[in-house]
Amino acid sequence: MPKKIMITDPEKCTGCRLCELVCSVKHNGVSNPSLARIHIVKWDNEGFYMPMRCQHCKDAPCMAVCPKDAIYRDEELDSVRINHDLCIGCKMCVSVCPFGAMGWNPKRGRVYKCDLCHGEPQCVRFCDMKAVDYVETSKVQYERMREAAENYSELMRKHAR
Repeated sequence: MPKKIMITDPEKCTGCRLCELVCSVKHNGVSNPSLARIHIVKWDNEGFYMPMRCQHCKDAPCMAVCPKDAIYRDEELDSVRINHDLCIGCKMCVSVCPFGAMGWNPKRGRVYKCDLCHGEPQCVRFCDMKAVDYVETSKVQYERMREAAENYSELMRKHAR
């Protein structure tokens, strides 16, 4: 099976936040964007909206910092996953994620992040504009996407100040 990767295109994002709603319903059974695994970062004055979610990093900081090896790479989907049976809820992964993609659910007492909906991302399914997409990739494409993500990350840091 060819490898796939989730990509985002902020130029296509309208800021509708449907992806957040769909994600929270899929994973929590409630329409609560704060529990979504994808978030739209908005700069309303500029008309710029950036879908942010786990990048499933090759050298994932969340995986490196986990004291119980509860965060691992799923080779089949080439994604970073959480084994909640091993997780102790220390939240170190939440603090080191450079994309702010890890979250903490106090009701469940567990961390969470994008799991690509086990290969069928619902945010992609419902995004009419295709601001988020799940596509086959090659190593060259991945490197270009990674560089673009780093550039957007830097832009976000500048706007956060």
